[in-house]
Amino acid sequence: QVQLVESGGGSVQAGGSLRLSCAASRDIYRGFCMGWFRQAPGKEREAVASIDSDGRTSYADSVKGRFTISKVNSKNTLYLLLNSLKPEDTARYYCAAFPYWGICRLEATFHYWGQGTQVTVSS
Repeated sequence: QVQLVESGGGSVQAGGSLRLSCAASRDIYRGFCMGWFRQAPGKEREAVASIDSDGRTSYADSVKGRFTISKVNSKNTLYLLLNSLKPEDTARYYCAAFPYWGICRLEATFHYWGQGTQVTVSS
């Protein structure tokens, strides 16, 4: 079992930045596929970014070049740096994980989920 707790959301103006954090209850640096997802009101949940056990990353086209996913072993923490934010980035952002040693794809099925943190971008 892995418990995940997100933080770092907030309200920013367009063009601003935020850093989301996801604290895990156990070591997630190796042997886990980790990802960030988001869901806006009235819309389906979408995958934003993923990172695998070896640090390889994948991004949704809508955030490529603006968002960066990373992880820190010593802190059991996953991060998502959000730059050049747009109003359409407004959503609740969720951290997720599942045990896996291979390449982590955005289409994968994630087993463990956090409660989410709200990001609101105003124009």
